[in-house]
Amino acid sequence: MAAGGAGDGKLFEAPLRRVYWEITTGCNLRCLHCRRTEALYKPSPEELSGDEARALVDDLASLGRPVLILSGGEPLFRKDMLGIAAYAQNHGLPLGIATNGTLLNADKARTLRQVGIHYASVSLDGAVPATHDALRGKGNYSRALRGFFALRDVGIKVQMNFTVTRRNVAEVEEVYALARDFGASALYLFLLVPVGCGVQIADSDMLSPQEVEKWLNWTVGKDRDPMLPIKTICAPHFYRVKAEMGGNGRPPSERLGCLAGIHMCFISHKGDVYPCGYLPASCGNVRQKPLREIWESSETLRRLRDPGLLGGRCGACAFKTVCGGCRARAYYAADDFLAEEPACVHDPAAAAA
Repeated sequence: MAAGGAGDGKLFEAPLRRVYWEITTGCNLRCLHCRRTEALYKPSPEELSGDEARALVDDLASLGRPVLILSGGEPLFRKDMLGIAAYAQNHGLPLGIATNGTLLNADKARTLRQVGIHYASVSLDGAVPATHDALRGKGNYSRALRGFFALRDVGIKVQMNFTVTRRNVAEVEEVYALARDFGASALYLFLLVPVGCGVQIADSDMLSPQEVEKWLNWTVGKDRDPMLPIKTICAPHFYRVKAEMGGNGRPPSERLGCLAGIHMCFISHKGDVYPCGYLPASCGNVRQKPLREIWESSETLRRLRDPGLLGGRCGACAFKTVCGGCRARAYYAADDFLAEEPACVHDPAAAAA
């Protein structure tokens, strides 16, 4: 459900800049915080076929050539993944891959580079093996780093991803140092969203709003360090904290926080289009309509692009334009993707008093 009034009619301009495509559900890991409710050891028979995959690439090329990130599951599980990547490269699409890193070696990394993969992300959810492996399985810390170094050493830009939970937030400073020392292109910090398997650990592992605020203050401080780019994901109130810590407290006028449905979308293995991979509000299916038509005409996407429709504290917040609140977390808290962000401590009424 998505409540809200008529809005103010001032929609964000929405050039599609980034597409995450779940090319397969197959995966070799069983992570406790996976956004899927169930990972499969074998690819799903419902995955887009080779012809459908190429048609989707054709459509993306006509949409201004957004960055295409191949994800899963584990994208390396799909047998024709290299062919899809090569086809996308021939159409001029900037290509990335979101991988757990554990299936990579030097030869596979070199092959990825040859078919056009220029960017990659590898998750490291702890500064030490015990923390990472508690979430992703025994031995996978060392395997993930092996994949990270294999990608880095062939010239692929590799960002390190870290999902922030109560069990590992104390290690975020150490992970930042590791990412810097290992030559990561950036560190992306994902605030846990209670979706898929993550629902089962939400009560024990999600940070409280007060803990989130403390962590965001630390992140803003690191954001000023030129040694390593750092970015918060699913924590758009970073931009409110950053504006407040900057002295004038005036929010920028463009959306920098939650970009779901505004500058990015997620395409499932079956072709369903979602605002992001954590928000199960289907906007259409590429087997039935071209992605361009879905992107330009979906009512769900239109509502996400109207900040005047935001409810609760988000709707009253002076920072709603730049931040927007995590729409997926709002959905899981209130069954309404336009509801207020539950992981934010900011009180707009008190701030305005």
